[in-house]
Amino acid sequence: MTIKNVTIAGAGTLGSQIAWQTAFKGFNVTVYDAFEKGLKRGKQLHQQYASIFLKTRSVSQQEIDGTFARLSYTTNLKEAVKDADLISESIPENLEIKKAFYIELSKVAPEKTIFTTNSSTLLPSQYSEEIGRPEKFLALHFANWIWDANIGEVMGHPKTKPENFNRVVEFSKEIGMVPIPIHKEQHSYVINSLLGPLLSAAGNLLVNEVADFETIDKTWMITSGTKMGPCAIMDMVGLETIYNIEKLWSDRTGEEDRKARVDYYKKYFIDTNKLGMKTGEGFYKYPKPAYRNPDFLS
Repeated sequence: MTIKNVTIAGAGTLGSQIAWQTAFKGFNVTVYDAFEKGLKRGKQLHQQYASIFLKTRSVSQQEIDGTFARLSYTTNLKEAVKDADLISESIPENLEIKKAFYIELSKVAPEKTIFTTNSSTLLPSQYSEEIGRPEKFLALHFANWIWDANIGEVMGHPKTKPENFNRVVEFSKEIGMVPIPIHKEQHSYVINSLLGPLLSAAGNLLVNEVADFETIDKTWMITSGTKMGPCAIMDMVGLETIYNIEKLWSDRTGEEDRKARVDYYKKYFIDTNKLGMKTGEGFYKYPKPAYRNPDFLS
């Protein structure tokens, strides 16, 4: 199957990155968001990505202009998907919201369309029936700053047809990702199965007032040789995403540690609109967070 026209549902942090990277790699991309303010934010992020690519990735202005020419934006779902060969969904990490979205999507998407979810925690089988074509539904999950952390985790469910799974693996290559085929449904896939315990541990240290966020990040950065610590990673991912994931699992498991982290993130970040990089402040203030200072680790 030829993939030429791609629809990105959700213009937030990762949705905007997926749209930009896909258009940069030569695909026609329609960005859909239910709200005009979401599209406005997505357009602003695309301007930021253009600047980043020009400054750090040795691309030409002509390539940037071509990328913008392949991007379009709409709040009309029917218009957004009318020619879609593939849809990548990055709407909020809430099962009921996703189910409702796919029910509506099933009414307007062409028969040819392959459907992929960028969910970071939910399993495809939890909402594959809502689309009405479960054989064409699977996960294609990205890490934040997808052009640098360029993995594409591909995970099907028992009803996904192998040819659709394989085509999405190839598509991830076509947009510059290294495919990570996942052979069995697994909450959190590979990357978040590894990352989740780190972020949870950092959250527990904060909630229990064992250490402040800079101390936590310094410890991890010095001992692991990484450029960011867990609190900076949460800023990058987005504190609302961290909150939604923690709340999802807290409601499901009732674990006291998770409940405490949910309350902590709500009080200090959600209620104060300090959602991380995208709002200019989370644990750190942006665009010049302290962890990037040369003397941060001294």
